[in-house]
Amino acid sequence: MGSNTNGASKTPFAINAKIILLSFLFLFLVLLVVRTTFPSSPQLYPPVTPSSTELTIQTTQARDPTPTDCPTTTTTPADAAVTCNKAPPSLALALVHYATTNITPQQTYDEVSVSLRVLAKKSPCNFLVFGLGHDSLMWTSLNHGGRTVFLEEDKAWIDQITQKLPTLEAFHVTYDTKVTQADNLMKLRDEEECREVADPRSSKCELAHKGFPSEVYGVEWDLIMVDAPTGWHDEAPGRMSAIYTAGLMARNRESGETDVFVHDVDRAVEDGFSRAFLCDGYLTEQVGRLRHFTVPSHRARSGRPFCP
Repeated sequence: MGSNTNGASKTPFAINAKIILLSFLFLFLVLLVVRTTFPSSPQLYPPVTPSSTELTIQTTQARDPTPTDCPTTTTTPADAAVTCNKAPPSLALALVHYATTNITPQQTYDEVSVSLRVLAKKSPCNFLVFGLGHDSLMWTSLNHGGRTVFLEEDKAWIDQITQKLPTLEAFHVTYDTKVTQADNLMKLRDEEECREVADPRSSKCELAHKGFPSEVYGVEWDLIMVDAPTGWHDEAPGRMSAIYTAGLMARNRESGETDVFVHDVDRAVEDGFSRAFLCDGYLTEQVGRLRHFTVPSHRARSGRPFCP
């Protein structure tokens, strides 16, 4: 009985000591996490030891940043240290959009995955897309924080899509070619003026498109997706000019390289023109009907041949 009595008398003290020790360990852990997460925030570390109430408030604020603590792009190391718990607006909009529609993007899962892997490495970046479609919001969301621009031949379609999705940046463009001209235009691959690297606006090659908005020519594009214009019937404009111009802009950048994707390569025009003007030597991979080329700058190294 004596041992039981002594043990009972010591139990409250032992429990209180354990609670105090655990409390200090918890506060130390919380303080360590706060210091690690916010090394540049002196407000979180006052010269006097904060009370448990103050520490709780500071920890809550650190874990639940206001919208102003969620930058759209990471520009400095300090920004990189900020952990934002809010979903990017473009991603949230995309999730709601695709969850409430029966319309799916034209590309397959495997085809989209090719571009997704590149975007995972390069975004936020400059992404130029030939064509405006049901997958446009997806591309914008995957390039969150970057600039994604769409070039579309159908003005009415632009109005229809941007009315539903006003955040998309789309421009109306026209083409003066037809699919029936493809064979004759292919012969230009041997012409010297079509193998010279220049701004498309000053190129003497008939395939160079000179009618894009000035914003398009003034940007070095990191990714270019050619999924337009229409090319499935003889009177359609075809993608001859789009493919050539995409390759020309990639070669004409100051330095680095551009990932160029061409969809629908099961068709004769897309197959032939992508191989001729984006070059088999720059072909990285093909998945399904999507072909991926990695085209380096030709201005960074003089004397580089048009195709390797």
